Amino acid sequence: MLKIGVTGVIGSGKGEVAGILASLGAVVVNADDISRRIYEPGDPGHEAVVETFGERVLDEDERIDRAALAAIVFGDEPERRRLESAVWPVMAEVVETEFAAAEADGAEVVVLEAAVLFEAGWERLVDEVWTVTTSEDASVDRVKRRDGVGEEQVRARMSAQLSAAEKAARADRVVSNDGTLKELEAAVRDMWREVVGDSS
Repeated sequence: MLKIGVTGVIGSGKGEVAGILASLGAVVVNADDISRRIYEPGDPGHEAVVETFGERVLDEDERIDRAALAAIVFGDEPERRRLESAVWPVMAEVVETEFAAAEADGAEVVVLEAAVLFEAGWERLVDEVWTVTTSEDASVDRVKRRDGVGEEQVRARMSAQLSAAEKAARADRVVSNDGTLKELEAAVRDMWREVVGDSS
């Protein structure tokens, strides 16, 4: 089973590329979905966050209060790194479990979509990495529209990640998302044929 990591800065179009790969037959594992799931009470991510930050991050139902957690780590690099050190290993275990399940189901290609793939060291989990690139202004505009946040917040989130140039330099393949969706689909299909072979 071939494992492809798809990464890029926020707003670059990772989700679109992962969706195209899914339409070609890949099983997609989304890191953002995993990060939401592991915070449920009883899950290892919940335990790791509480061990790291204490009960101040819990709401009255003993769930992780995401707003309280965000208030601690947003704009505070040491605290953000504490959070990452706590949850990234948990997430990696879930990724590997999902990869194994996909392989057991007969999947030929599995995709890990993760903005922080390099930052978390998850390139070790995949066979090759595809970085999606676009202009910084386009990324900012996409995230502002998608998340309903201001430009300052978007750029602060970007600054917490590796730059687009570094992600591209470390990738096995670079997918440009500076054109239309049709052009993006064509580029991804070409890469799929190079790596996997033809697909109906």
